[in-house]
Amino acid sequence: MKIAIIGVGSVGSAVATAVQNTGLAHEIVLYDRDGIRARAAAEDLGHASAFSYDIKINSVSNYRAIRGSEIVIIAAGANQKPGETRNDLLKRNADVISDIIPKVMDNVDAKNVKIIVVTNPLDVMVMLAQKLSRLPASRVIGTGTMLDSARLKIILSRQLGVSTRSITSYVLGEHGDSSVINWSSVCIGGIALDDFCKQAKISLPQTTRKTIEHRVRNAAYEIIQGRGATWDGIGGAVADLLHALVNDEKRILTVSTVDGVGKTAVAMSLPRVVGNKGVIMNLHTKLNSEESAGLRKSAKIIRKNFDLI
Repeated sequence: MKIAIIGVGSVGSAVATAVQNTGLAHEIVLYDRDGIRARAAAEDLGHASAFSYDIKINSVSNYRAIRGSEIVIIAAGANQKPGETRNDLLKRNADVISDIIPKVMDNVDAKNVKIIVVTNPLDVMVMLAQKLSRLPASRVIGTGTMLDSARLKIILSRQLGVSTRSITSYVLGEHGDSSVINWSSVCIGGIALDDFCKQAKISLPQTTRKTIEHRVRNAAYEIIQGRGATWDGIGGAVADLLHALVNDEKRILTVSTVDGVGKTAVAMSLPRVVGNKGVIMNLHTKLNSEESAGLRKSAKIIRKNFDLI
């Protein structure tokens, strides 16, 4: 499989490393408007491949060289700076996506290609990429709240003293400040969260849950403050999504795709079944009234931001 990665800054480079480490690609091509950076990234990653998988890794200087790519990962755009929100990037990155997508579509097989969007603000960029590409919504996929959900799992794992593999928990809605923690559907080894806490004699009051929500929503800001950008987590999310797509795993992931038509259309994260055709099915989890209201609010924010561009 040939995979193209557009944009190899700090995020794109981490994504490229994560993709290389899956062993799912026989060829990876890296494109960046800074050709020197792209060549350096390809050279460095090529050296690393000697210790893992034998993969052809090249930098390319034009979009014609991405021909034959079955998956194109869009990681280009400005990163959040300390003090910025994801939505502060709206206009800058809308211009980037508007430039990239037509060039990508001129050089790929529209009947089969799948586009993975990493660029923030994620959900709005998914909507823009899907509109410009004219691909089915099922094949324009944002990593959505996969990383947010992973952060929630990590925090719950430490709080409850169980492996993340035993926890089912979702963050829904926007990959951003209006995300919704879906407490109503959290289960530990198939046991509802409240029942598990009773059996394990663990207290998880509302004050603690609010603290967890704050930590999940603000994790990116804390990381950006400390190291300038977040990249390893999103690299892991892309790799996980690739496994589901390439291996037709039909796994449930909280990815972002466009749902609805016209002015009601919005891209946001819900649990979705992902396989080699892209998003196969949208699922709806149990929500309490507060979570339902939060999800509606999140959808309105995403749609409003899309309408601004």
